[in-house]
Amino acid sequence: MSNLTSFENEEQDGYIKIDQYNQKQVEEIASYYPAILRAIGENPEREGLVKTPERVAKALQFLTHGYDVDAAEVLRSAMFEEEYSQMVVVKDIEIYSMCEHHMLPFFGKAHIAYIPNGHIVGLSKIPRVVDAFARRLQVQERLTNEIRDCIQQTLKPAGVAVVMECKHMCMAMRGVQKQNSVTTTSAFTGAFQNDVTRSEFIRLITASLD
Repeated sequence: MSNLTSFENEEQDGYIKIDQYNQKQVEEIASYYPAILRAIGENPEREGLVKTPERVAKALQFLTHGYDVDAAEVLRSAMFEEEYSQMVVVKDIEIYSMCEHHMLPFFGKAHIAYIPNGHIVGLSKIPRVVDAFARRLQVQERLTNEIRDCIQQTLKPAGVAVVMECKHMCMAMRGVQKQNSVTTTSAFTGAFQNDVTRSEFIRLITASLD
């Protein structure tokens, strides 16, 4: 995130985890949570909840850090001229996001393809673009379109395909309480609007290499 003023280092089993936070924002967000805890009938001063406001504030900063990421710049940082013109598919990209209606998680997988038109991009950048948009308050439909549009407008390929499959906790934990439902969204540009090309993409993301 930008304007980071606090660092926490945690070493465990030889692995150093570094979390970065804007301490001013942490303090502001945390200041609201004692009142929220009281409103739901809890005691914010009991031992298990004393540090909860700060923990929630840090979690929210991490879960929404996509607002500080320029997804197009992520792609531009690893664009290369290449005469490859066949489909490039990156599938089973993990998604973790938060529904903007209830601020509950939704999660699943994205399958993304593009057909280069003079440029390719480093493969790790496509999952990073997914994270840049997923780590915001979202709806799955808009998330699908934002990923498609960013890739199309930045790489200017012959076509982009995005298919997303997610489970929504706002459906599983509350409301209709359907734990096993999966929501699928899709978005296509260019060559993928052709039935043959789109069918090839669907075949590739559903095929197993085992």
